[in-house]
Parts: sequence; C-alpha cells; structure tokens
Amino acid sequence: MRNREDSMYRFYASPTTLDEALALKAYHGEAARVIAGGTDLLIEMDRGQRHAPDGGELGLIDLTRIPGLAEIRQDAGHIQLGPLVTHNQALASELIVARAFPLARACWEVGAPQIRNRATIAGNIITASPSNDTLVPLVALEATVTLQSAARGERTLPLRDFYTGFRKVDLAADELLTRISFAPLNEHQEGAYIKLGLRRAQAITVNNIAAVITWNAGHTQVEAAVISLGAVAPVIVRATAAEQFLTGKPLTDEVIERAAQLAVQATSPIDDVRSSAAYRRAMVETLTARILAQIRDGQARAGWPIHPVMLWGETAGVWPVMTSQAQDNEAQNEAAASHVNGQAVVLPGSMTLLDSLRLAGFVGVKEGCAEGECGSCTVFLDGMAVMACLVPAERAAGSRVVTVEGLGDPANLHPVQAAFIQSGGVQCGYCTPGFVMSAAKLLEERSHPTRAEAQEALTGNFCRCTGYRKILDAIVAAGAAEPQQTTLKESKP
Repeated sequence: MRNREDSMYRFYASPTTLDEALALKAYHGEAARVIAGGTDLLIEMDRGQRHAPDGGELGLIDLTRIPGLAEIRQDAGHIQLGPLVTHNQALASELIVARAFPLARACWEVGAPQIRNRATIAGNIITASPSNDTLVPLVALEATVTLQSAARGERTLPLRDFYTGFRKVDLAADELLTRISFAPLNEHQEGAYIKLGLRRAQAITVNNIAAVITWNAGHTQVEAAVISLGAVAPVIVRATAAEQFLTGKPLTDEVIERAAQLAVQATSPIDDVRSSAAYRRAMVETLTARILAQIRDGQARAGWPIHPVMLWGETAGVWPVMTSQAQDNEAQNEAAASHVNGQAVVLPGSMTLLDSLRLAGFVGVKEGCAEGECGSCTVFLDGMAVMACLVPAERAAGSRVVTVEGLGDPANLHPVQAAFIQSGGVQCGYCTPGFVMSAAKLLEERSHPTRAEAQEALTGNFCRCTGYRKILDAIVAAGAAEPQQTTLKESKP
C-alpha cells in the first residue's frame, strides 16, 4: 500500500469532447487508463495492481466532463446506454425498469448508493470480472458494445465476444467503449436477475444468474430462453443445454427441475475465499430453478423498490460538465480551485479526494478502509453522495464539495446532527461523519424517511461498534421532527 501523500497516478487529463478523449488515448495508449467512476480502477492502482508498460504509474483520462455520454435512450428499436451511465441512473430509469428489468435489478445489487452514484455500467463491463453484477443480465439481453478509436472509427461486437478470458477484453490500446446497446424486452418476454452474496449489501457475487423467457402467444409454453451465469467460469457463460431443453415446453415443476440440472453443465467453478466449487455448482442448480419459477409465477419483480434511495439529491445522477472558468484555468495550466463547504480551495492532486481533503485540513472525512467498503469518507460532490476514497482529487476542480464540517456548527446544528446527539447515535465517533452525511442526503430526498429507507441509505456505511439501532433512531427522528432549516451551510460558488 502506498504512502497516502505519494503520487497515485502520473497525470490526470479531463477532456471536454469525445474527440479530445480519443486523441489522448491514441497518444498515451497503455500508459493511460480511462476513468469514469473509477470504483474498481483506483483501488487496483492503490494496491499496485495496475501499472504503465514501463512499470510506473498510469495516467488517467477522466471522461466525466464530456457532455452527452450519460444518456439512456431508445433509438432505432434498441436501448442505448452511454459510457457514463451509472448504476443508479439505470435503476432509476423508467425505460430500463420497464423494458430491461434484469439490468435494473442487477444495478440495484451493486455496492451502495454512494458507489452506484459513481460506478458506470461501462466500467463494470471493462473490468470484466465474471462476478460483476451487470455483465450477466447484459449477456442475457444479448447486448452489443461499440468501441471507437481516432484512427479506425467505430466497431460493434456482441458483448459475449468482447470477453477473451478472465478479466480480459477485446479493447485496443487506443479504443474507448462509447455505447452499450440491446433490444428492449417485448410484451411476450419476461426477465429476472438473482444474486447470491455473503451479505445483503456491499457483497461480491458468489453466484449470479439472469434469465429471459420468450413466451408463445398464449404464454403457455417457452418459445425461447436465455440463461446466463456469473462467477462460475472465467467469463460469463450461457446455459445452452438448459436453454435448448426449455424451448417448446411449459414451465412445469418437472421441466424447471431438469433445466436446472442441465444448467450446471455450462459451469467450471473454482474454490476461492467466498465459496467452494461444489457449493457454486449446487447454487447454479438452485438459482436456475428459482429464477424460472419466479418468471413462471409472475414474481420476477418481487421485492423491487418503487422508489429506490439514491443519495443524489436533485441532480438526477448526471455529473455536470466543468464550468467555463475552470476549463480556462486548466487550459492555462493553473490549479483549478474546488469549492469546499462554500470556500475556494486548491486541493493537492495525484491522489484520492479523501487524501486530498484530509491534507487540506478537512479531517472530518475519515479513512476507514480506502476501498469503498465502510462509507466513513462520504462527502457530497456536486450534490451527490460519493465515497471520497474512490474519486480522483482533480475531479473536484471547479466542483462543489461538502464535508461534514459544512453541514452545521455547534451554534447551528443540522437536524441529523442534533438527532444523533439526542438519540446517542454517536459511539466511538469514527464512522459518524459518514453516517451523518448519508443521512443528511437521505433527508433531502425523503423528508420523513421510514426505517427501511434509512437502512437502505446506510448500506454503504459500516459501524465497527455495531450499534445501528440508535443511528437509525436518529435518522427517523430527524425526519419526524418539526420542520427545520436543513439547507447546507455552504453557499454556491
């Protein structure tokens, strides 16, 4: 693990057009990695797992200042996702929920709200781990990806062909992934997604499965089936024997049982820290039977939240482009200031936003894990709750950052802070800033949150004292209190 004050990346570029990004990638090649959310990449760089060809630090090309890349739209009969579409955007999209539900469900299973506000579906694809959540439904939806380079233009290929091995993809050194595309499910199709993890949130997949069933006109027999399986082979696999067996049959208990047995044939799992290979094979059979029964019984959407907690305020989850003033500053090779708690601050770079804020004196932002597991470093970036350990410091240039110091002061506490004191929700205190930040953002979205909504908002926050009851009491109490001023102390730049 590197020293927190050491450089983490060789350079940071923030292009404002796709052509500029393509030119930068063509110039730097393997010496630079494209970053959108960075929730995988920054951790791997911090651990020393990602290097430039010369063994040194990588450069970063951040796409989040380019307008138009975070769009979800239906065009020419297909749903199109831009490379900056985040997991939270997808699960909040009426189009995705209605016509590509397995993808929406998978996005909801990813990490926690703070991570889903940053992590992109394109990044999940390129990381190419067979345990990644969104790959399985996208394969079941028979998605394609479009890649683009400055020299050769665009090429499109099926997502299944994009994967060439374990965490390996068919992406040239000068290419960017610019589009994800798939056909929407029609009125004769139903799809579902199931994830098995070792805990309810923030869990890496043990097994996951997606299925899309196309019914005949009377919805009595399977006309076609697609079943994709994750975390049971080096890449996402299709259960082709089970798919073929289901064709032309009704989904009776006996048919489902046999299809589940056949699905195991597609797998080649391994033993690892999360599971044995034998357990994974057994769970493939169990989950295949479960997902087919859910689709048959009309329970594919059971447990789906009508209004998921986002922790993104009024932003709709789309990152703003850089202000013209900040762009001019960067063009002149000047340090562009961030606006932290309403004050212009030049943050040190080549490190995470967490390390940068702490070096700048904002020590209310805590490091509990440095890998997006605990939420102690939760801050607001341009109105969205994020984990500062997973954001490059330079991404805050020209942006608004709010830390716990910006919520209130002893003379004018934020309602959440007052409720934490009243309920005794402060224990050792280390994780408290992160909990307070998540709770404050929740109250912006739900003025009177239920206990279940409070629990959902805190899935990314970990308390090592394990005393969650009083924390949840505080959040519910803050929402139930008489109307108070909840506007953040900071003022807009």
